[in-house]
Amino acid sequence: MNDVYYPDLSPLQTGPAGKCPRCGRGKLFEGYLTVADRCTSCGLSYDFADGGDGAAWFVMLFVCVAGVGSILGVEVAYSPPYWVHALIAIPVLIVLPLLLLRPVKGLLINQQWKTGAREGRLHK
Repeated sequence: MNDVYYPDLSPLQTGPAGKCPRCGRGKLFEGYLTVADRCTSCGLSYDFADGGDGAAWFVMLFVCVAGVGSILGVEVAYSPPYWVHALIAIPVLIVLPLLLLRPVKGLLINQQWKTGAREGRLHK
């Protein structure tokens, strides 16, 4: 039997980079958010990966706080016209989720693999 050693990798390093949670070399995603079937480097099957809506909820929470905070901060400090708010808020509320969604999803999937988390089941 050919036993291969895989180092204990941190999900904080492999997840945001979109790398395999076991070897840290293969790609986790096929597309922007589509999880690949398996690692191209070590062959780990990604059947365990249940991205669900967790990443979207975390990103929405962070972006809403940052977006509303930036809008309120600009309003309190400068009291600009509404079009300035639109110039600030629209990019913040569109670009930030696009930048954060993939790394957060990778982090959650890699953490799921590391901890062995699975879908809850009722045993009879």
